[in-house]
Amino acid sequence: MGSQRANNNSASAGSMEKLDGFGVAVVREDGRWKCSPLTDGALTSLRTAEKELLELRSSGAVFGLLDVDDEFFVIVRPAPTGTHLLISDATAAVDYDIAADVLEALNIEIPDIDPDELDDIEPWEEGDLGVLADLGLPEAVLGVIVAETDLYPDEQLTMIAQRCGFESELAATVDKLPR
Repeated sequence: MGSQRANNNSASAGSMEKLDGFGVAVVREDGRWKCSPLTDGALTSLRTAEKELLELRSSGAVFGLLDVDDEFFVIVRPAPTGTHLLISDATAAVDYDIAADVLEALNIEIPDIDPDELDDIEPWEEGDLGVLADLGLPEAVLGVIVAETDLYPDEQLTMIAQRCGFESELAATVDKLPR
């Protein structure tokens, strides 16, 4: 997160640079969890992530977990009333288009921070901390996980999966991804 930034990689959707990290779709249907990989495009474009999740067409809960460049994570949960979002580090919008997309969707301005000063800024989350409350992850607990800024995003997402009960499914999916 903010303290983990080794350099400021501007990752625009138009760039051909492949980001580190992963995107995973999570589905809970008939009391069972299933995880599947999202494309690399889901890490650079909120629209792409939403589209891929909507194409799953499940009658159960569907959401995406995005570990973007090992810097921050995003939870994307499409719903009939609009997509629910949570970004673990709003300051990432200075460097990453998908983070800027998330803030725009949340109607929040991109922080006015000099990119050279990002390492000195404490990250903060924006969005819906209750995004997974109906799946066993209370808002307060997710808030504690997000506040653990010494952890990497994959570690935070593993804690989320553990609390909801799909840790083994997430680990199996991530382990199969090319790295």
